[in-house]
Amino acid sequence: MTATHLGAGRYSSTIEWPEAVATSVHELNTSDDAKVTGVLRVPRGATTVVTIMHPRQDVTHHPLIPYLLTMGYGVWTQGSRSPNNDLNLLHEQAIIDFAAGHVFLRDKGFGVYSLGHSGGGTLAAFYCQQAALRPGQRLASTPSGRPVPLADTAMPLPDGCIFLAPHPGQGALLQRLIDPSVVDESDPLSVDPDLDPFNPDNGFRPAPQSSSYDEAFINRYRAAQEDRVRRLDAQAREYVSDAQQANRAFKTGGDAADRRRAIAPRLMTVYRTDADLRNLDLSLDRNDRPYGSLFGRRPDLTNYGLVGFGRLSTAEAWLSTWSALSTNATFLDCAPGVTVPTLLLEFTGDQASYPTDITAMSAALAASDLTVQSVPGTHFGGPITKGAATGTSLAAQRIESWLTAHV
Repeated sequence: MTATHLGAGRYSSTIEWPEAVATSVHELNTSDDAKVTGVLRVPRGATTVVTIMHPRQDVTHHPLIPYLLTMGYGVWTQGSRSPNNDLNLLHEQAIIDFAAGHVFLRDKGFGVYSLGHSGGGTLAAFYCQQAALRPGQRLASTPSGRPVPLADTAMPLPDGCIFLAPHPGQGALLQRLIDPSVVDESDPLSVDPDLDPFNPDNGFRPAPQSSSYDEAFINRYRAAQEDRVRRLDAQAREYVSDAQQANRAFKTGGDAADRRRAIAPRLMTVYRTDADLRNLDLSLDRNDRPYGSLFGRRPDLTNYGLVGFGRLSTAEAWLSTWSALSTNATFLDCAPGVTVPTLLLEFTGDQASYPTDITAMSAALAASDLTVQSVPGTHFGGPITKGAATGTSLAAQRIESWLTAHV
């Protein structure tokens, strides 16, 4: 892989794993009878475990793991019921999965600290918000109306939370990234030139030059992004309504044709979701980030490719996870429910969580014991400049200091 390859440099290297660590793999049953798996790594004598979970990614080999083990802490890495496949990812189910891991660790007698990186940060905040409520006050359904048994789920709170480069939530992030110049949802190449972020007339400059968008275009662009999400919401709700009507008809009449209509997947295909103006114009919400997005150094190309958030999902997953207008899992909405001791750690070269985000998050978090710090690094813990220390290694130092003061 060369330096110019799309997606190059996304992950950072890490230190060697320490010896004398007991590793075990566990399959857990959730409160709604799903199964999730996790890996528990425990250094000799460890009584505290740091959990790492992401709603849609496999974090079994997260680069912070060997650092945490070297510090003397156990590490629990867990997947949701939708690992590496967010086709039908419902965040309300993901926090039920999250709860299963916490119950398992508490039953083993461990102290538990939750570390949420990127989208794992919002997942942890959503979990803490719901766990802090009395069972009868918790959400009873997803945005599409699917019942979820949060009231019947044991949801022990962690002893503390570490939010590392948390972005604003899958839906809120997607709304920043979605390309509003798409005029035909069935045509990935359709474009309105007046809203095209890659049109030189709108301020675009070829990579790696920073583009320069004026305020009028930025305002039109962001309003159009919200409009596109709203249109997709309407499509998703229509799909859900059709399925629900067919299911009711089947329950009444027992016609197999109605059941087929109810279970036939109506999938949301969402083209071009790598078009945040901040990835192109480095003067917007300025920090130390390099040019480019989470998915590559040429957003003008990756925006049209397969990679990206929310490209394909069920209507239910769209509403629960990918719609900023419908999801329950938005960091700023959940943060007032986070009251346990908290470390909020920013990467100064982040391409998904910006200085204004960290300011808003720190104001919204309800923890009386709140530490907000920053270290140089990019979103996935890489170095900002070649040869510099990785963000992962610098973050590990701050995490160790914070844990030492709290465990």
